[in-house]
Amino acid sequence: MIPPRPTTTEGRSGVLRLARAFRRDLLSALPERLYRAWMAEFRSPLIHSFVCNDPALVRLILKDRPDDFPKSDRLRAGLAPLLGESVFVTDGAQWAAQRRIIDPAFEGGRLHDSLPAILAAADATVARLRPGEQDIEPECSHAAADVIFRALFSMPIEHRIAARVFRAFRAHQDAQPVVNPAALLPWPRWLPHPHSRRTRRTAAEIRGLIATLVADRMEAIRDGRAPDDLATRIMTTPDPQTGRCFSAPEMVDQVAIFFLAGHETSASALAWALWLLAAHPEWQNAVAAEASGLTPDMAGLNALRTTRAVFREALRLYPPVPMMVRQAALPETMRDRPVPAGAQLVLSPWHLHRHRRLWDRPDDFDPGRWTRPEGKASARDAFIPFSAGRRVCPGAGFAMVEGVAMLARIVAAFRLEPGTRPPVPVARLTVRGRDGIAIRLTPRENLSSPA
Repeated sequence: MIPPRPTTTEGRSGVLRLARAFRRDLLSALPERLYRAWMAEFRSPLIHSFVCNDPALVRLILKDRPDDFPKSDRLRAGLAPLLGESVFVTDGAQWAAQRRIIDPAFEGGRLHDSLPAILAAADATVARLRPGEQDIEPECSHAAADVIFRALFSMPIEHRIAARVFRAFRAHQDAQPVVNPAALLPWPRWLPHPHSRRTRRTAAEIRGLIATLVADRMEAIRDGRAPDDLATRIMTTPDPQTGRCFSAPEMVDQVAIFFLAGHETSASALAWALWLLAAHPEWQNAVAAEASGLTPDMAGLNALRTTRAVFREALRLYPPVPMMVRQAALPETMRDRPVPAGAQLVLSPWHLHRHRRLWDRPDDFDPGRWTRPEGKASARDAFIPFSAGRRVCPGAGFAMVEGVAMLARIVAAFRLEPGTRPPVPVARLTVRGRDGIAIRLTPRENLSSPA
């Protein structure tokens, strides 16, 4: 079974028409030619952008000269109500100082410290799931939120404030379009950007709840009773160059992006991975057999090679963040085309991961590609689910541990089958199913023989 992707057209569209289409669905709005093009230009009086699929351009922008291609101010404008001055949207010295504080909490050796929280959330998810056909997306959102709260603040999702943040984030995703006028218009910096009343309201509610959690944790740190979790580590880590720690408002910004990046993206990846296994029983059987021997430690998790390959393949086919935007700080020439200063440079994991010239059978679900030489070569050139270079997501390792652990625990407990209707991927804040992602669950203990 070929996993679903949106129907696109070969026709060309103006930027304003694309912008209107983006509000419905980013993925189907863009032309089919992007799956084989190295570079494409879109131009209007309001915006000048280039989609860059050439691996050499991706390396140039993300790895070789990142200072010359900062994050777009228009991206910052669109996400400002929720994320403030978080590490996701800042640049330059401010961003560098934030990463010096954040990165130590996510170093490889510290992942072991978060594993009990991840496994506890996975076991809680299995206990919460019920047999029958259902939209798995809400359950995956619940599971990913539970991981974040347990790892960040040592509290399960059932905690009163955690549950309120989770509900508010779901409302914010519904309220926040992929393309906001603030991200498209050449808006003066001094003029407030337009956001819907609902977007502003849900963002304010989330930030207020996070502020309460941060204030409580700061008090616990002062009193010497704070648990050794991610929040405590980040809040007590000084910048090695300046000696400064995050202030309370700065920490609210960072927790907002930790939750958005660690909750929305993880939920998206997990839901698609489960559906892919439901649609490909031979791979599901392999994961179930591998998961039956899982031990609750990093050595056991590292042994789940098939499960990890499945999760990577899900990230390839359905990258949670389908596009990233950078801005040319200086005039450039790319593939013999003039790129003016201020042009928007779109890096599209969605198209890069399915590019006709970079992957063998790019639309197929084939976890085995990750062990073959050609698959490994494609991965080096065209696999960026967590970005790349110095701005790679600091939680990338955490996300891989979480995804593999969740898949193993769920597939060990349930046999999965596709729902009545195949899902249709659309881009909201992350790649989700237009009408959900339906899966039928059957407890393995009820099966007459192993599946």
